[in-house]
Amino acid sequence: MSDILWPAGYVPGFTDNYCSNEVIVAGLTTGEIWPFLNIPARWPTYYRNCAGISFHDGKGPDFENGVRFRFSTFGFPVEARIVEHIAPVTGQPARVAWHGWTGDGESRLDVHHAWLIENLSGDRVRILTQETQNGAPAKELARTVPNPMINGHQDWLDGLIAAARAA
Repeated sequence: MSDILWPAGYVPGFTDNYCSNEVIVAGLTTGEIWPFLNIPARWPTYYRNCAGISFHDGKGPDFENGVRFRFSTFGFPVEARIVEHIAPVTGQPARVAWHGWTGDGESRLDVHHAWLIENLSGDRVRILTQETQNGAPAKELARTVPNPMINGHQDWLDGLIAAARAA
């Protein structure tokens, strides 16, 4: 199976916090899931932990490489830029990743959040989302039990699957 492509400074094991969530489900395809991830205005319809989504420079509503956007999640107002965007193509996984940041100085948080969606044999699809974080807020999140990132991203995956099934 495919894996996430990590930029320098964001490789798991060398960051202040890391989370990984994955689901494999039958009866859906990458193409059916993609619009619910690639059009962030849809996120709040199935994931309660995000709000205030907007694009910079008149872009949107779909993601594309280099696009800047903002949203709120986990209590943080996040500025972000798409750094990887590969729409579904037969025989290769779809990918989207962004560098997100919030705060400054000691309160600065930098993240790399990546998604990979790939069709598998037997009419199954795999959705993998992983995030690495750097900064004091990341260190605090890493110590929190239960882990809010793991639980929040699982909610996101569960909602994404339910939205795609309902469509």
